[in-house]
Amino acid sequence: MQGQDGERDRHGARSGGDRSPGAPDGAPDGASAGTAAGSPHGAPAGTAAEVPPGAPPGTPDPEPRRGRPRSAAAERAILDAVIALLEAGEPLAGLSIERIARTAGVGKATIYRRWADKEELFVDVVRDMEPDDPPVSGTEGLADLRVMLESLRTRGLAQRSSALLHNIFAQMKSHPKLWNEYHGSVIAPRRLAMVEAVRRAVAAGELRDDLDVELIDDLFVGPMLVRTVHRPDAPLPDDLADRIITALLQGLAPAARV
Repeated sequence: MQGQDGERDRHGARSGGDRSPGAPDGAPDGASAGTAAGSPHGAPAGTAAEVPPGAPPGTPDPEPRRGRPRSAAAERAILDAVIALLEAGEPLAGLSIERIARTAGVGKATIYRRWADKEELFVDVVRDMEPDDPPVSGTEGLADLRVMLESLRTRGLAQRSSALLHNIFAQMKSHPKLWNEYHGSVIAPRRLAMVEAVRRAVAAGELRDDLDVELIDDLFVGPMLVRTVHRPDAPLPDDLADRIITALLQGLAPAARV
């Protein structure tokens, strides 16, 4: 990725290519000043054309004319710009939208069309660096829990292997607004998904139904969080999720002696 305006990013697309020549920085993607690209009579982008006079009843409206779609290359350039600045030693608190835009080769409006503020942008940067959340069935209980526990393990491995990712998390926790944004948009939905999987496991008879589901969820998640967060030197073997589930299902009381 290049840091100068108009140069190509590392994916070969021109940074900031979602703004038409001559369009103001705040204009919609692909629109020139005052009119939408390709719209007759200056109709705004996204406005549906009228049904021609005399058309038979029930004739559907023509598809609305829209501006060009947002540029994936521009979004990629912005995310890469933040990562490059962090790799160069810039602290999260010191990064400005102006600096990010200049490094990505886009206008500030291109960033603000995608993210309301720096916190939203930084959360997407972290999510981009983390392993993707794995798909789950949404219908199974213990099977989905196993998949999500394994995802916790792989994210823990990613933080251990990436000094940059580890450093970003350390900085995030010292910035309440940023941490709250990450917690609300990433951690809370993940926790809700696991609680719902516990509910499905209880309903399917895979887990006992006389305990609070959130307590059961904590019992599954707790050991993995201890290993990945509180014990950074503890091993994270491939079968850790299975071992946690098996231990909880079998219980910790010693086997009865004959």
